[in-house]
Amino acid sequence: MAVEITSKIVGYRIKQQEQAAPAPELPEEDPLTVRIPSRPEGTLEAVSEKISYVGAEGRKKVYLLVSFMPVEGVVGGRRVVIERPVEFFFPSGQLSSEHQWITATMRSLSLAARGGYVTQAVADLRKVAWDKGLVRCGMNRWNKPMFHDSEVAAIAWSIQQILYRRGFLDQDGNQVPVEMLVERYAHRMQHGHAWQPPVDEPETSSAVSAVEPIGGAAEQENAVKKPEGSGPATVGNCPECRGELIMMDGCPTCYAGCGWSKCG
Repeated sequence: MAVEITSKIVGYRIKQQEQAAPAPELPEEDPLTVRIPSRPEGTLEAVSEKISYVGAEGRKKVYLLVSFMPVEGVVGGRRVVIERPVEFFFPSGQLSSEHQWITATMRSLSLAARGGYVTQAVADLRKVAWDKGLVRCGMNRWNKPMFHDSEVAAIAWSIQQILYRRGFLDQDGNQVPVEMLVERYAHRMQHGHAWQPPVDEPETSSAVSAVEPIGGAAEQENAVKKPEGSGPATVGNCPECRGELIMMDGCPTCYAGCGWSKCG
C-alpha cells in the first residue's frame, strides 16, 4: 500500500538484508588424546603378530593382537580423523603361570591406548630390566640382532614395530605428528590400502660405520665408533663366524647368533 509523505524529508537509509551469523569455530580437540571409555562393540581391524625371543630360559614364542579404530578430532578448526590403537590382546591359549604378566601388561596397555598415552607407556616398558641377562629379539636398522634388558622390554620393542608398520609411530618409537596421521588415514580412505613404511635405503655412511671391521689392531683403532644405542658393548670376535661377542650371563656369546659361547 502506498503511503503519501506530507512532511519534509530530512534523511533516508536503504534497508539491507540481514547477514547470517558466522558459524562458531570448532574448539580444538587433539584426536591423539581423545579418551575412549571402552572398546566399542563390533568388529575392529587388528594386526596379529608372532613374537619370538631368546633369553636365559631358551627360545619363547608368543602371539599378540593389536586392534585399531578411527578416532575423530578437531585440528586447526577443521574436523579430522586418524587411526589409533585401542586394544592389545594376548590370546587365551597361551595363559600360563609364566605368561600371566603379559596378560596383565596387555590390559594396562589397552587402558593407556584408550586414554591417549600409549606411546609413552610402551616406551616406559622398554626400560624394564631383570637379572637373567639380555633377551634377543628382532633386528635393528643395521641388520644386527637386538638385545633387550628383559622379556618385557623385548615385547615392548615388538609392539613399537607393529605400530611403526601401521604408521602410528616412527622407526625409533616416537609419536608421529597428528597432521601426518591425518594424511595417512586420508590416503588409506582414498587408495584403499594402509600407509606402508618406505623401503630401506642403501647403506649410508652412518650405517656402514655401525659395523666394526674384522681385522688387526690397526683396523680396530681406525674404526668409527658405533652410534649410541646401536647395540651392547662387544668383548671380542667369535672364533666360529668372526662375528662380535657380547657378555650374556657372564659368558662371551656370539652377537651374530651362530650359537657359540665360551661357557659352552
